[in-house]
Amino acid sequence: MAAIAAARKPRLHNALEGLALTAILQSFPTFAAAAFLLKLVGNHDLSGDPGVAIFVAIVSLAHAMLAVTLGPSFPAVFKTVYEPKFFEAHLSLSDKITAWRTQPVASLQLVTIVLLLSVMAVVTASMG
Repeated sequence: MAAIAAARKPRLHNALEGLALTAILQSFPTFAAAAFLLKLVGNHDLSGDPGVAIFVAIVSLAHAMLAVTLGPSFPAVFKTVYEPKFFEAHLSLSDKITAWRTQPVASLQLVTIVLLLSVMAVVTASMG
């Protein structure tokens, strides 16, 4: 029954799922880490400013839209940002995430992000 429901997924719904997954799982961590690094090196303009969160969200969405638009046409250029599995209509949302997570490249990206954010959190906490 779930396979039938997944097969009937509308094209727009599938495209929005793929865009959301690209923005959340690939673009957002990059720009969140960049904002954290700016804060870490002493940029006091970021202290308590809600505009930083809005900027990270908007830039992540724009980055994901660019990757989704140009990724299929230029796979060599966008190989680390565009994930074709996010746009497979026969997969459910959780199956798309699972298929992406089990790839060695995605696993390496996740480990790198976790380690980077962990190191930055320790440094930030130790600075006072």
